[in-house]
Amino acid sequence: MKQASSLSLRAALAGLICAASPAQASDRPPALQLLEEQGFSVVGQFDAPGGLKAWGAYNGNRPLAIYVLPDGQHMLVGTLIDAKGEEVRPAGLDALVQPAIAKDMQGKLEKSRWIADGRDDAKRIVYVFTDPNCPYCMQLWQMARPWVDSGRVQLRHILVGILTPTSGPKAAAILASKDPAAALHEHSAAMLKDRSGGVKGLADIPADIDAQLTANEDLMVGWDLRATPAMVWRDEQGHMQMQTGASPEAAERVFGPR
Repeated sequence: MKQASSLSLRAALAGLICAASPAQASDRPPALQLLEEQGFSVVGQFDAPGGLKAWGAYNGNRPLAIYVLPDGQHMLVGTLIDAKGEEVRPAGLDALVQPAIAKDMQGKLEKSRWIADGRDDAKRIVYVFTDPNCPYCMQLWQMARPWVDSGRVQLRHILVGILTPTSGPKAAAILASKDPAAALHEHSAAMLKDRSGGVKGLADIPADIDAQLTANEDLMVGWDLRATPAMVWRDEQGHMQMQTGASPEAAERVFGPR
């Protein structure tokens, strides 16, 4: 999934010219269907620089402009460059596409299999892709305590098993426990004391839990997140933001001032 998404995006950004029949040039060009078949989501039209008309789309969490050429019969997928050789990011693209991206990402996050850490009425909700063998995930869990314990932030851990061969069985054991939130809490605290501690992985992973872990990993890969912990949250402007790694600076950026 990761490779296919990246290849489609690279092909588009390299400059893909598609032809539209004259009868449909003023409506929805058929070339858009080709891009949608490659995994792009087309949102709508907007006015681009230079008098061009364009369609806004996205792939994963990346906005994409599809420009209609003056003859009305061709479309170009690519990047605009100004007279200084700098990339032009059309304001109309973000205004059109970012709300759609945020809605799409939010829906996928909410439907994923996650474990809540903190109060449900917390002002900020932060989704965290967490591998049970990731020491930086445990550090982030510890750093988040002031925000979580005060009720300002709720972490929603989306467990994945990508780091080592025992990651999946350990993630499955946490998800399969009677109280996954308590199991994750105990595991994190134990791992901070001794990396060989924590939950014991399941020898046989139930099919439903295996499917949940696979879906979580696909979601992470689809957004080109390649390391844990990876945090995803909605900022004050309603845009989705992403941050990987655990550090005091990252924590304050994501969770807010102490």
